[in-house]
Amino acid sequence: MLKKFKSYQLAVELHQQCLLLKVPSYLKDQLFRASSSVALNLAEGSAKPTNRDKIKFYYIALGSLRETQASLEFICSEKSEAVELADKLGAHIYKLIQAKLRARKW
Repeated sequence: MLKKFKSYQLAVELHQQCLLLKVPSYLKDQLFRASSSVALNLAEGSAKPTNRDKIKFYYIALGSLRETQASLEFICSEKSEAVELADKLGAHIYKLIQAKLRARKW
């Protein structure tokens, strides 16, 4: 199922790109944990049985993405591939949350 989950696949790709970046030591652990958290929370949320639970994990993923984006601002140019991918992923997660909010039955 995760192979068909586009937001998750983008999150994995972003994390892999983050691992390749030259990152100052004081940001390295923070960036790697935040970027992996995006994918992990999307995966966990996708397995939850209710839209309410899914939304909770998708919001956590969005928060981790914002943390990743903040870290990328310190180390990348605005046009870097990682920054552009993070922006694209942010739009995907936002739309995912909005769709679940519209479909909620709670």
